Amino acid sequence: MSLWWAQCRGWEVTHLVSVLISGNDSMMFQIPGVPLVEHQARLTGLDWVVVESTGEEEVEILDLERGLASLQIDGLVAGALQSDYQKSRIERMCQRLDIKSFTPLWHQKPLNHLRGLVDNGFKVMITGVSSEGLGADWLGRILDVKALNELQELSEKYRFNIDGEGGEYETSVLAGPHMKGSLILDYDVNWDGSRGHIVVRDIRTEL
Repeated sequence: MSLWWAQCRGWEVTHLVSVLISGNDSMMFQIPGVPLVEHQARLTGLDWVVVESTGEEEVEILDLERGLASLQIDGLVAGALQSDYQKSRIERMCQRLDIKSFTPLWHQKPLNHLRGLVDNGFKVMITGVSSEGLGADWLGRILDVKALNELQELSEKYRFNIDGEGGEYETSVLAGPHMKGSLILDYDVNWDGSRGHIVVRDIRTEL
């Protein structure tokens, strides 16, 4: 959504940047689904830049800074929604790099944000769940109007963040107005009885 926002403003978006975490956790960056970004970048016609990091706290943002330092860019557009921790560190990094920082989704109302994705034709798949109320049947499900209504009811009943900002679920974008085609995933479901995720076997594109 942040990428599309920048394109709608007429900006020249040149790169999709991913931080690939080799450790088990990260305070800053998403770990599941990062390999999909290579295919997303291909369908958006952008260069994919991979920055490797162990995920060590306060070091991982410096890893990203080193990865961005060689790029000829004027600004960075990030998809931060609610985390002050993430937003403040991205802004300070951009100050050090002397580039502008943009977080267009910042503090959007969670339900409005999700409705915006659905209404604007984003194809968003739920790829991981780890909250009471979200079972294995949600893994691989596409977020449409029906799914969003069910998600809203469950979030109110089980008191979790509807936008997943508390780690309740993970998503990947398979298609959208910024992409020239759609990703098709072949996957298995890994479920332990209370949480789970999809394991991608193959990724294809449909133009």
